[in-house]
Amino acid sequence: MEKNLGFTSKEIEVSIDKLSIESILNVTYSQPPILGYSSSPLKMDILRPRSDEKYPAVVFVTGGGFLASNKGSYIQQRLAIAEAGYVVASIEYRVAPASVFPSALEDVKAAIRFLRANSEKYNIDKSKIAVMGDSAGGYLSAFAGLTNGNRKFDKDDNLQENSDVQAVVDIYGVSDLTKGDEALDKLGNSPQALWINGCPTFTNLNYNESKRFLEASPISYIDKNKSIPPFLIMHGDADTTVSPEQTRILHEALIKVGVDSTRYIVKDADHAGIRWVQPKIVQIIIEFLDRVLKC
Repeated sequence: MEKNLGFTSKEIEVSIDKLSIESILNVTYSQPPILGYSSSPLKMDILRPRSDEKYPAVVFVTGGGFLASNKGSYIQQRLAIAEAGYVVASIEYRVAPASVFPSALEDVKAAIRFLRANSEKYNIDKSKIAVMGDSAGGYLSAFAGLTNGNRKFDKDDNLQENSDVQAVVDIYGVSDLTKGDEALDKLGNSPQALWINGCPTFTNLNYNESKRFLEASPISYIDKNKSIPPFLIMHGDADTTVSPEQTRILHEALIKVGVDSTRYIVKDADHAGIRWVQPKIVQIIIEFLDRVLKC
């Protein structure tokens, strides 16, 4: 309702439709060794509702082809999810060629444990944490969910907390490094090869050890785990960077073992293109998170 109060002023009524969001930048969540440095800080940016209420948390794992981890990406989607009533923590993690598998997975799990250990400080319901990512971040998010209950990749701090997640959002992530285009050039300088084998300057790994590609494929862990959380999987049918086949085989393997998995194919969407910031996409993600974490 609007009232005219004279020549220069008007009175309006404003309904409360959105939460107020606070941004907390550059929170150190882990300090693993990198390139000979014994303690290299990894940071996260947190968006949280300004409220004393406890909210579910979403750990966002950015993409970057295993070569970069810019925690400032995906800001529109992260803000929308925070406004829907979630604490959203976007993390940086170790990348190739200076670090190799499973370092980044260990970092994702360290971030989850950090949020649980600091749940009171950040108003988090520690029993409800999701992990979400795109591209390499989708791969790492799927990996984190598929290794629920597996302590092999839990390293360093806050080990009194577990790194299990209650939901996974995998956006055009690789699932099987032994198949398709992602299997090419294992001995060269492709991002996947650098992620698995590293660079000779930094590592002494065996470049012919194909077993590592199997061990570094999230899909390999489906049969080894009985506490897999619900999955939301999304992929564009115009993606020429990661084949939609990668998420199809993951989705079908999850369904086969009885996991709650939903997969969307987004028409005309390419890899990290503009369609992924549209409200319809974000709403699908929020509805999935609400169903799993707020039921």
